[in-house]
Amino acid sequence: METTELAVHTGSRAVTDLTAEVTDFCAGRGDGLVHVFAPHATAGLALLETGAGSDDDLVAALGDLLPRDDRWRHRHGSPGHGADHVLPALISPSLSVPVLDGRPALGTWQSVVLVDTNGDNPDRTVRLSFLPG
Repeated sequence: METTELAVHTGSRAVTDLTAEVTDFCAGRGDGLVHVFAPHATAGLALLETGAGSDDDLVAALGDLLPRDDRWRHRHGSPGHGADHVLPALISPSLSVPVLDGRPALGTWQSVVLVDTNGDNPDRTVRLSFLPG
């Protein structure tokens, strides 16, 4: 298995597109699986259409599901930070994508995205692992 780590600076973005980095990692590797993992307690990964409003819709839906108020028992950090710790139960911190002839076999509108609503920590690591098939 071959693995690399990406340093991702999210800034104020809750959704960060990683498709280009995943595609570059898979280039020349043949057939297999690429596994993407965010080793963080407050971030997840998803396959999502970006640039057409779906990323904003996801952020709005997460705001409805996980409001940033004082209901959370986990209370350190910015107001509502407890919601960030629930996010990975809804959006998994890992995903796998088939790789065919060195390219992720994504659907036409699918992008690999990091979902991170935790503005307290804008610097993330994402691990990419290739499992040859």
